[in-house]
Amino acid sequence: MSTRFEGKRVYVTGAASGMGRATAVQFGAEGAAVFCVDLNTDGVEETAKLINDAGGNARFACLNVSIGDDCRASIAAAVEALGGLDILCNVAGLGGIAPLADETDAGWRRIMAVNVDGPFYLSQAALPHLLASKGVIINVASTAALQGQAYMSSYAASKHALVGLTKTMALEFGRQGLRVNAVCPGGTKTAFLEGFQIDENIDLGLLSRTSLLENMAEPEDMAASICFLASDDAWFANGAILSIDGGTVAG
Repeated sequence: MSTRFEGKRVYVTGAASGMGRATAVQFGAEGAAVFCVDLNTDGVEETAKLINDAGGNARFACLNVSIGDDCRASIAAAVEALGGLDILCNVAGLGGIAPLADETDAGWRRIMAVNVDGPFYLSQAALPHLLASKGVIINVASTAALQGQAYMSSYAASKHALVGLTKTMALEFGRQGLRVNAVCPGGTKTAFLEGFQIDENIDLGLLSRTSLLENMAEPEDMAASICFLASDDAWFANGAILSIDGGTVAG
């Protein structure tokens, strides 16, 4: 395994399972010290154990990314524990299917809070440390950030917003040495898909226009792309929006 992240200090959200866990594990395997956070304390503890048992260096903490003060305190704790910060990976996310007419205030706010507010809070809190280290932010968006998706108004809006945040930060801080990029995964085999429950009011034909559900990636496939964008191999990538989706948005 490569040691391209030797000496790097990495913060990963959503690290209890799926893409977040796969990302944290790959960073740890490639030499990084990893601070793993998730709302699922048992799951994120298990992720840290996987990294440490393999000879890596990981710590973990419980975090609700939708609470600004908690995000700021968590970044401060990570910086203290790791001695600084080089890479922030905003992987945590929520999704769901609901016809626009049926979406609720609470449903809209819940998805926006996790998918947009969380990356904003964490990026803002991490900014001084990442500027000091000339670091990297990687946001995990979605193919829903690149096209409309029927029955996913809150999810698609949140991911479009995350891409906008990514590009804006890249422009604002690129000349100061900070790189900010996003990965847009297609269908991936994670527990995240459990949030997309389809009922009899859903027109499957509309969903099939934006999905290649027969082609599902593994979480490790997305972790590889996240780690690439975070590495020096991608030193010239800033404001990049990388679609990893088996061709879903190709045409």
